[in-house]
Amino acid sequence: MAALAAHALPGAERVDRERRCVRRLLPLAGGPAEVSVRLAADHVAVSGEAGGAEEEVAALVRHWLGLDADVARIDAVLAADPLLEPLVAARPGLRVVGWADGFEGAVSTVLGQQVSVAAGRTFAARLLAEYGEPQPGGLVAFPAPEVLAAAPLEELRTAVGVPRSRARTVRALAAAVADGLPLRPGAEVRGELLALPGVGPWTVEHLALRAFGDGDAFPSGDLVLRRALDAESAAAAAERARGWSPHRAHAVFHLWTATAYGVR
Repeated sequence: MAALAAHALPGAERVDRERRCVRRLLPLAGGPAEVSVRLAADHVAVSGEAGGAEEEVAALVRHWLGLDADVARIDAVLAADPLLEPLVAARPGLRVVGWADGFEGAVSTVLGQQVSVAAGRTFAARLLAEYGEPQPGGLVAFPAPEVLAAAPLEELRTAVGVPRSRARTVRALAAAVADGLPLRPGAEVRGELLALPGVGPWTVEHLALRAFGDGDAFPSGDLVLRRALDAESAAAAAERARGWSPHRAHAVFHLWTATAYGVR
């Protein structure tokens, strides 16, 4: 819940930590659908109007909340490390929180480059307010790739409040997705993403971790992660995490939860 609240995009989703509930739009094949997801102690309850697309909704939610991971087995591996053992003991069964919308997550990641999580959310909320599509229930659908790809560069930069180089990266990413670049679970597109202007290893590993569902993704250059590992460089962080493979993504979420999300 702390992770969901920290990354919630104002206007596109609403998080109620006390009720352990998230209300947001899911990007279904037939158009955006509003759902409410409640995290109970031993299950996830989903409600809303799926319009006959219940299986599609279920698959999206399972990816979004990492429900298919064998967390008991993963915890046993990670708990063997003295650094992670107390974190696993404090939060057994912690899952990797992905994105309900891969494109929304990718653009948010680009806007979050070299700034705090809060600042990245602010930029993404401005983009949503300018280019999003209001829906009947009061939430706003994230703009389609074609919309952002066609947005004039200076207009986009001014609306979001980011440097021109960052706005250029958003447009390049949007154009690539509009041309068919997949941002879905299991996608193997690291090389294609790295070829885009302004996209580096940090961005690609974040997307692999949260959009593609790569259980071994590890953004070694992440500043919060490096601080948690007391690593002077990305290479040092990667070396420290070597023994966590192939479950490094879950280790990352344990470390982020204990540091970046304010959970004790």
